[in-house]
Amino acid sequence: MRPLHIALAVAVAAVWGFNFVMIKLGLRDFPPVLFSCLRFALAATPLLVLGVRGGPPVPWRFIVGIGVSLGVVKFSLLFIGMDIGMPAGLSSLVLQSQAFFTALFAAVVLGDRPGPRQVAGMAVAFGGIGLIALEMPAGDSLLGLVLVVAAAACWGVSNIIMKTAKAPDLFRLMLWVSLIPPIPLFLLSLGTEGPDRIAAALTGLSGMGVAALVYIAAGATLFGFAAWGFLLRSYPASQVAPFSLLVPIFGMTSSALVLGETLTAAKLAGAALVFAGVALTALPWPLRRRAPV
Repeated sequence: MRPLHIALAVAVAAVWGFNFVMIKLGLRDFPPVLFSCLRFALAATPLLVLGVRGGPPVPWRFIVGIGVSLGVVKFSLLFIGMDIGMPAGLSSLVLQSQAFFTALFAAVVLGDRPGPRQVAGMAVAFGGIGLIALEMPAGDSLLGLVLVVAAAACWGVSNIIMKTAKAPDLFRLMLWVSLIPPIPLFLLSLGTEGPDRIAAALTGLSGMGVAALVYIAAGATLFGFAAWGFLLRSYPASQVAPFSLLVPIFGMTSSALVLGETLTAAKLAGAALVFAGVALTALPWPLRRRAPV
């Protein structure tokens, strides 16, 4: 990869990592489901205002499938999990377990059976999540961990749909996908969070709340997926995908610096296992060459 494009890949990982800090800050102003609703409504604004020539890049069944699994379910679970006690840094790490959920679902749906290395990576990562769970206090914090793991599983579902759809442009795809979640999420927010809480959030906005909303919609969604899509069109996925392993590094570092989050020795050990398991599952390992006879 060209040095400029390596820098771009690192920048995307940094933006996505810091995104978890901004989510945590935004949840101080917004209830979680409403926050997710506003995020996608803002992300869809360029499509509504400017339009995209040629219509959606894939059939509508894929747009709706991704919009529901990724936008409605995955982000609701993630935001609720973080709202009830899951730390931002650990969320950025645990969410990367989507890599082996994707491998597992690909085996079931597409017949892409994972090899021994992928199976070992899943076992190691799940062991790390289990170790983290033992350190989480019972109640909301432990439930938050469960919800973030469930969010990773939903991300895996959306990855399978994306793979099946074979969209030529990831950025255009995400613009169209962003049209799907706002209405279902608003209705869900209305039913679970209530009109009074919604009204209080919208009338009591702080500068930080607005900044968090703009960051996750414009920075993490529009810039992040536009840049990532460009890199995937320019280079093989095997060269681009490993940069996603930088996301939890940036996420955990920025969470410690900005939010003051700390990790116990057991959580650090669990985080190391999750990271090792995801790396074992996702990284392209070169085949050994046989020595000439």
